[in-house]
Amino acid sequence: PEIKDPPEAPRQAMEKLDKMGAMSRDEKIMLATMGFALALWVAGDAVGISAVVAAMMGLSVLLMTGVLTWKDCLTYPPAWDTLFWFAVLVGIAGQLNALGVIGFFANKVGAQLTSLNMGWQPVCALLSVAYYGLHYMFASQTAHVGALYSAFLAMMLSAGVPGVLAALVLAFLSNLFGSITHYGSGQGAVYIGSGYLALPDVFKFGALFSVINLTIWATVGAVAWKALGLY
Repeated sequence: PEIKDPPEAPRQAMEKLDKMGAMSRDEKIMLATMGFALALWVAGDAVGISAVVAAMMGLSVLLMTGVLTWKDCLTYPPAWDTLFWFAVLVGIAGQLNALGVIGFFANKVGAQLTSLNMGWQPVCALLSVAYYGLHYMFASQTAHVGALYSAFLAMMLSAGVPGVLAALVLAFLSNLFGSITHYGSGQGAVYIGSGYLALPDVFKFGALFSVINLTIWATVGAVAWKALGLY
């Protein structure tokens, strides 16, 4: 952050690229495979290929061409941690929804909130802040969304919040809360790993920008959503 104008950076970058030389076989295969997997991730629904199948196809290509070995996969613990915990959390969320637990809980809480006669606007604000704050308990945005999004959406709907507005508010919050801790999202680890922020500063700035972001979205956002006819 102290460096504002690095005039030598472009020259040094070109020198490094010249030193690296042309792309190797493995690098070309990796680039092509990533492009293929990304295309399937974007357009997979149109051709009946899920994101999981697209990822497995890409991994299979890398293994068959020797870019990766099975030993590389086995000796990368973060990938197995992610697979295990995401599978558990997303699976539990799906079963809770399928068995009606989330719907029952949402209806009960929504009925209690409605009985307070606060109107749907305060209820929406209250549930939004709760949904946002609960991210301190999660080490992943995906896990948070998988576990709580449907429950909070159901509670908002049962309390009378317009459907499109409720869905969008929770979606926006699911992006905003990624920066409140160093463990709450993948990019958070990059920031703390850069060495520019001490751990207490991460939490301090996370709380500060939470207040700023929520204030902006609750004021400017509310005006914009009203203009768009979302409520």
